[in-house]
Amino acid sequence: MIPNREIRQIYVKQIMEWIQEEASRDTPLLERLCAAFEAGDARGAEESFGTFLSRTISIRDSWAPRGRKENFYHGVLLGLLGYREDWAIFSNVESGEGFSDILIESGDGELGIVIEVKYPDGGDLEKGCREALEQIERMGYEERLRQDDIERVLKYGIACNRKKCRVAVRE
Repeated sequence: MIPNREIRQIYVKQIMEWIQEEASRDTPLLERLCAAFEAGDARGAEESFGTFLSRTISIRDSWAPRGRKENFYHGVLLGLLGYREDWAIFSNVESGEGFSDILIESGDGELGIVIEVKYPDGGDLEKGCREALEQIERMGYEERLRQDDIERVLKYGIACNRKKCRVAVRE
């Protein structure tokens, strides 16, 4: 258990640095992952993210109290997407009626991406994706991107369980 917010921030920073170091060894995979997110290609994002998970994490890495497991995958995804230096990436930022997991603004200001990560009980990845997308809509997580005059917004629901993931997208 992480005792407080300051220790959590240190922990997340170290994990992100490790993930970026590990992932940088496979630049083509990172490029495919980011390109898939940019193109609205849920299948491509799922394949790339799933490949990374299967190659690098242990199922023990996600051991955490129920309700906090998704934080691990959130951190992994932040580390991977941080590869794109021209993207502004925000974690747990206030938007709409809550805090979205990840918001991304493309360097040219043409595209916004909202990502909600879930670790569904029972491992039902399809249900996790649906719940994530419904949460994005219900909470209005795209609002901050719209305030920044971004017209094209892709909304991703990502469900993870151990070394598996499912990705769904809506425009």
